[in-house]
Amino acid sequence: MVTRRTLLTSPVAFAALALAPALAQAYPSRPIKLVVPFPAGGANDTIARLLAQQLTSSLTQPVVVENQAGAGGTIGTRAVANASPDGYTLLMAAVSTVCIASLLYRLDYDPAKAFAPVALLATEALTLVASPSLPASTIPELISYAKANPGTLNYGSAIGVAPHIMMELFKIRAGVNIVHVPYRGGAPMIGDLVGGQIQLTINNKSVLLPHIASGKLRALAVTSAARWSELPNVPTLRELGFADIPTETWFGIVAPARTPVHVIERLDTTISAALTSPKVRAGFARLGIAENIGNAQKSAALIADEIPRWAELVKLTGAKLD
Repeated sequence: MVTRRTLLTSPVAFAALALAPALAQAYPSRPIKLVVPFPAGGANDTIARLLAQQLTSSLTQPVVVENQAGAGGTIGTRAVANASPDGYTLLMAAVSTVCIASLLYRLDYDPAKAFAPVALLATEALTLVASPSLPASTIPELISYAKANPGTLNYGSAIGVAPHIMMELFKIRAGVNIVHVPYRGGAPMIGDLVGGQIQLTINNKSVLLPHIASGKLRALAVTSAARWSELPNVPTLRELGFADIPTETWFGIVAPARTPVHVIERLDTTISAALTSPKVRAGFARLGIAENIGNAQKSAALIADEIPRWAELVKLTGAKLD
């Protein structure tokens, strides 16, 4: 009879035990793909590229950012959900793709179950901005103009992302009719906003602040709890009476569900170290992004809290696919 003692003392068992640490240490042995489910130039892409540069050095394997945009981020997100759970395909995740998409799109995957949280990266406030051609320099002036000209103003955003829901909530609270113009991502939308094809948007600090500083866009309000040091004269939406509009968005890394624990742990540890590196910190500071280091457990808890919160906001606004 083969006993447990026999198995543990057999050459095969010893070989397996000896091999286990080696397997854990072997990852990664080839390039890692980090999928950004939006076009290049937006907040997701900017953060991903900063992180990928540092991870490439730390892991001694290339971490390649690949933009797979479309359908509110669900195309790239689906690709990662269906990828092999081996740690070589990761998703640059955000509240939009993990918490909101399933509320608007008919998906063939469940974002709450399809991914293994790896690490929390950053949180970022947003700002409501206008094209300089719009005859409004403040939120009260914007509301007055929109009420006097219902349906003539428009704002841009991807469908089903946090800025879309936040702008719809602003419209309800302000009692105005502003038309939503859908875009594949933030970068092409900002190009049209700067060019005057659309008049308004809410979007991330990192991508809008340079255009505000150059005078190409006009900041009307910020979403954070306190005013920004970069824009001390621009009020918060809370100051103006819009207390229930979310103050920030978050970004993280997730892997396909069933990714081995030792791979998640290696990525978690390496990403946390990368976020404290001088190069990444300087890059985040330059963009106005706050690093928010969180391990897999913290990320999972955040996602669990955020899903019902955004579900309530989607229901309240009646946001849907245009």
